[in-house]
Amino acid sequence: MGGGLLANLLAPNKAAAFGTQADTPFIGEIMIAGFNYAPRGWAMCEGQILSIAQNTALFSLLGTTYGGNGQTTFALPDLRGRVPIHFNQGPGLSYHSLGERSGAETHTLITTEMPAHIHTGSVALPCNTGQGTSNSPVGNVLAADGSGLPQFHGTANGTMGGAGSVTTNPAGGSQPHNNMQPYLALNFCIALEGIYPSRN
Repeated sequence: MGGGLLANLLAPNKAAAFGTQADTPFIGEIMIAGFNYAPRGWAMCEGQILSIAQNTALFSLLGTTYGGNGQTTFALPDLRGRVPIHFNQGPGLSYHSLGERSGAETHTLITTEMPAHIHTGSVALPCNTGQGTSNSPVGNVLAADGSGLPQFHGTANGTMGGAGSVTTNPAGGSQPHNNMQPYLALNFCIALEGIYPSRN
């Protein structure tokens, strides 16, 4: 039998299998849709609290991973404002457990997160090269007057210096910045009914 004929004979069976798969989802399967409602047998992934008694199969798969008290209620995943990632740990990456939530839409930098940098400033002190014991030094040199102690003596054209601090004008506004990656909002829905998924 030729390969083409065999393919034609198997095609209807393949189509039927794929049709069944598409028409009947796995319980707990999540799909993405472009419309703004959940089809029959599905629910939007918005963290709704459901009754265990009315959704025993789904609860057996999800448990309280996404919320609920585990006695009478459990919760659906809440993907509002969230980007889904695969759980577990990849090479060189951090471990993420199923249902873990993290991240924020905005963030305000703290001091330890800022790049290392310096602020510079300058100070001008009027002075002259006259004797420090002069009664009326020209240019307001820093010294005691000539009638008392202590006295400051220095050579002409000397340089005076000492420790001190300078306060610069404040910079920045301490406002949170946008922390969002480029995004497109779509409709995530989870199957409440369907085929119970068996393990490999």
